Order: sequence, then C-alpha cells, then structure tokens
Amino acid sequence: MATGTPLTIDTSAAGVNNLLKEHYKAERVRTMTYEHNPLFALMPKYEKFGGDGMPVPIVVTGPQRRSATFGTGQANTSTSVMRQFFLTRVKDYSFAAIQHEAIRASAGNADAFVRYASNEIDGAIHSLKRSLSVAMYRNGSGQIGTINSSNPADGATSFTLATPADIVNFEVGMDIVFAADGASALRAGGAETISGINRVTGTITCTAMHADVAAGDAVFQSGDYTAADDLLKISGLEAWCPETAPGAGLHFGVNRTADVTRLGGNRFDGSALPIEEALIEGASLVAREGGAPDHVFMDFASYSNLEKALGSKVQYDKVKTSDASVGFDALVVNGPRGHMKVIPDHNCQANVAWMLQLNTWTLNSLGQAVSILDLDGQNMLRVTDADAYETRIGFYGNVSCNAPGYNCRVKLA
Repeated sequence: MATGTPLTIDTSAAGVNNLLKEHYKAERVRTMTYEHNPLFALMPKYEKFGGDGMPVPIVVTGPQRRSATFGTGQANTSTSVMRQFFLTRVKDYSFAAIQHEAIRASAGNADAFVRYASNEIDGAIHSLKRSLSVAMYRNGSGQIGTINSSNPADGATSFTLATPADIVNFEVGMDIVFAADGASALRAGGAETISGINRVTGTITCTAMHADVAAGDAVFQSGDYTAADDLLKISGLEAWCPETAPGAGLHFGVNRTADVTRLGGNRFDGSALPIEEALIEGASLVAREGGAPDHVFMDFASYSNLEKALGSKVQYDKVKTSDASVGFDALVVNGPRGHMKVIPDHNCQANVAWMLQLNTWTLNSLGQAVSILDLDGQNMLRVTDADAYETRIGFYGNVSCNAPGYNCRVKLA
C-alpha cells in the first residue's frame, strides 16, 4: 500500500463492531469518565455489585456493660447496637446514534470513521458521566436546579436559576421537567427542550414553557424525576449526610434517629466564618467523632476564595487515581487529624464543602461504572425505525458509606 493511502474499513456489522471494540477499551472509557470529575475519579470503586442488593453494616455503639463495680457491669444486659443499610442499585443510560450512510461514506478511511463515530459515542459517554458525577453529590431526587423567586412571566419561555452556578448541570437540547417544591407530581404539560443558556446569569430558555411553571419549582432532566421513595438517581453525599439532621424516614431500610451523627453524618454551618476557619471547625467536629477526613471537595468559587484567603501560606499537592492515569491539583489544609487535600469540582453544590474520610465511601457498580452495554458482543445495534445504528452506554449501581459519622457537610459563606 502506498504511503498516505487510507485504510479501508469493513463496513459490515462485524467489522464496525470490532473497530469500535478496539477503540473503546475499558481503560480508555475509565479515563474518559474520570477526567475533570474528581469525586467520581477518587471515590473507591467496587465493580461486583450483584444480587438484589448489598448490606452495608454499621456499628452504632459497642456493648455498654462497663462499670467500676463488678456486679453492676455484669448485671447490665447491653449489647452492641448494629444497623444495616440494604443498598440497592439505580440505573442510568445514555445513547449515541450513528447514521448508516456516514458509516458507508467512511469505508475508504478508518480514521475518518473513528472520528465520526467517536464524536457521537464520546458525547454519550460524557453525558452519562456528568449525570453520575452530579448525582454523586446529591440526594437521589434527580433535582439539578431550582427556579429563582421571580415567577416566569405569562407566555415567557425563559427562567433564571436560584443558584446561577447550577447552570453547569444544563445543556442545550436537554429535555427538562418541573415540579413544585415537595410536590408529589410533575407540573402538567410534560417536558420542555432547552434552546438557549446564559451561563453568566444562570438563565435558561426553552422552545416553549407551560403556564403553571412557577417560582421555586424544582427542575429535573426528563426521566429522572420520581415522587416515590424508590429513587431513580444515585443516593450521593447529600443523601448520606444531609443538610439537616435526618428524621424518622428510612434510608435504605434504616431509621437514622437512633444516632443521627453516626448514621447520618456531621453538618457544620460555617457560613458566618472565614472559609479557612469553617474548614478547621468542620474538621474538628469530625475528629471529635473519631473520623480523620483526608479530602475536601468544593465548587470552584469557594476553592478560589480559599486560595486567596490562605495567601502566602498556601500549599499545593497532586492527587492521582489508583486505576487510571488521571490526576488533580489540590490545596492542602492542616486539620486536627492530618493534612486534608482540597479539590475543586464543578459538580459540587455551590457554597458547600464536603469533608470526607474517603475510605469510608464506595461507588458500587455492576461492572465498570460507565460501560458500553455489549453483553451480546455488539457495540452497535440496528435502530428499527431509522437508517442508523445505536450504541448504548449504561450504569447500574449506587454510592455507599460505612461510617457517615466520619464525614461532614460544611456550609460556606
């Protein structure tokens, strides 16, 4: 073959499938998934989450048969208090469509085909990894934003988010739905499609918008909302360590009121303090409970405020993943139990710092967290009602924590 002659690809289903298999090896998908998503990348992984669910046992307290008086201690019938969360899986999917004509048109150039196919498949992988990365910080409800306190005008197709930083959760072309805060059903009218985004003001424009959408409404990507207790999205940090102490409602089968700290994490309101003091106070609270937080995740604006507040005292470090060649820059803050690496993450809620003892957390999945669904050996499936092929990417799993009391949600100014 002459130099510069393009490689010819086999445009049969088997030929295209083999080419994509070579391109999307597990290691490449893992690296794509981790890049720019620190919590997703650094949280320990367990990829054998089979069965109907997985027990996550927690010792609330040991036996209290102790006394300076022998008889008193022996007579006490106290035993260890145990609780067992029964973790269940949720699902998340993303799809890429590749036109049959484009496959045929690329037959003379394998590189051209890979560029075309990977553009669509990489985009689908990106959509799923963003969905999971955002959900890992949240409570499982699927909510990705809230309309601000101003009612959209009659006939308006735009609204502004209460927290403009939440704009990173939205994309042009995304279908969204609305629900009144705490409502058991969606607003009537169905999904609306985003046609424009102002990422400075936090304003979203839709192709249309039904009239009952109102101030304070929660916003969801279409298909993510559920009014039942059986949540469709990952139960992330906010579910395990909520902003307010958990009540009597069940979390994976456990009533956490027996010990809201050991079963529902620590929370510290540092909004009235300088950011570095808020972190130190939060770390002291966790240390008092026996935890040793080693990583802190926060939004970029808070990270910038911390960096400026530390000034000449700032220290930097590098954090690397154990199963992919992905790393992140971090600030170092000294806590009562040692250094804590502070990492910015655009998926994190605004004005919140998640102070974690990372080895108490696990992202549990059935197979690799983000993977091409190819159990039948086919990376591409014929679309029955279109001249195209489809690649499906999926996730089956959930987040677990075996010691919520060793972690803290810190509210920042």
